[in-house]
Amino acid sequence: MIIAGLIRPDYNGFLHIQVGNVKVNVKYGWFIILSLIVLSQISKMALADSLDIAVSQEIEVNIQRVAAKGESLLLWLPSESGLLDQEKKQADKLKLANIETWFADMLGTYFLPALASSIDSIKSSDTAELIEKVRQKSKKQIVLIGSGRGAALVIRAARSWQIKYGQKEKLAGVILISPKLFVETPEPGQEGKLLSVVYKTNLPVVIIQPENSPWRWKMGNIIPALEKSGSDVYAWFINNTRDRFYYRPDATKQEDAVARKLDFYITSAVHLLKSYQFKTRSVGKLEITETKQPVEGKKERVLRAYTGDPRSPELILKDLQGRTKDLAAMKDKVVLVNYWASWCPPCVHEMPSMQQLANKFSGQSFEILAVNMAEDKQTIQTFLKEKVQVKFPILLDSDGKALKRWKVFAFPTSYIIGKQGNIRLALFGSIDWMKPDVIKKIKILIDE
Repeated sequence: MIIAGLIRPDYNGFLHIQVGNVKVNVKYGWFIILSLIVLSQISKMALADSLDIAVSQEIEVNIQRVAAKGESLLLWLPSESGLLDQEKKQADKLKLANIETWFADMLGTYFLPALASSIDSIKSSDTAELIEKVRQKSKKQIVLIGSGRGAALVIRAARSWQIKYGQKEKLAGVILISPKLFVETPEPGQEGKLLSVVYKTNLPVVIIQPENSPWRWKMGNIIPALEKSGSDVYAWFINNTRDRFYYRPDATKQEDAVARKLDFYITSAVHLLKSYQFKTRSVGKLEITETKQPVEGKKERVLRAYTGDPRSPELILKDLQGRTKDLAAMKDKVVLVNYWASWCPPCVHEMPSMQQLANKFSGQSFEILAVNMAEDKQTIQTFLKEKVQVKFPILLDSDGKALKRWKVFAFPTSYIIGKQGNIRLALFGSIDWMKPDVIKKIKILIDE
């Protein structure tokens, strides 16, 4: 750190310090004390150094390393957002907990952009070799960490390392933040398919999962799949927090507060994983591999013909006024069933056009049922009062059972039910409900 300015002593024991237009007079003694304080604080900062590790004759991986005195080393692999400054800042705090952190620039190694398909393009064999080189070089116990789609990279690399080295050495385990472990987001009503490696993972796993997330509702699929081959799995759910909470540009005060404690969650996870270091684990064969890569960018949001089982699942819920709404009793009407949450920006964005749609078809055989995802009544009422005013019914799916029956993977997800009670149209993601083609499709169903 360099401070540019002018320091001029005089004969009365003062130093005259000028930095830009700011002038300060300081006694010599105080100047020395202040200097020592500043230097001591600088020495406490975790200063990263860079090194390149060759994982093959052609491939070198750049590492940003923040040293610490303890025996644990956190190897941080990138997500579809890359390696973030917000993650690297955690290293300063983790150093105080005697946890060393190494950040591996796998995307830069392959000259790949920060995208989900880039993560799936990284060779597991190269990442496994990186794990072994880091282990040999550091002589420390390795914990792998990744978030989002990077969680898939973590468990693939861990498995590849186990197959080659794991019979004689051990990884402490893995930490997954908001893991995305499905092959892709399926079309509405379709079953999601987990990556096959999830079923063959046997290392201890700690999942840090925000509750305000569609993935929170998939833990019932993910955890048993991880446990199938012997993983010990712990899932920590964080209240009032969305995915990417520690680097969202629109983070709430609650999310900022949780982000400031991310090092605490990571440190606790490292200590928990260490308790399993003496458990013997075997690595099973992996029969299935995925060939389909996630589609890049946002899928085109189009209200299209529904291709799943057309029979509508049960939907019997109370609205904000305590009245029971039963979809099965709404035959002879076209019904838009919309799954949403107040913490979901795309949901909020499309709600005004949904109200316009309700106004357009007012008095006709059309109704909207907006199913809220497990938020309390007060939160919803405050949102409707302060953010978006709508008149169509808001239904309360307090325990998420309706969401599971309707196989909702993404927020928002919408279904159009025809007059015979069958699902006719659907989409996931937000749209402008007043687009001519959307109105035309709904009008055709109303006129049937």
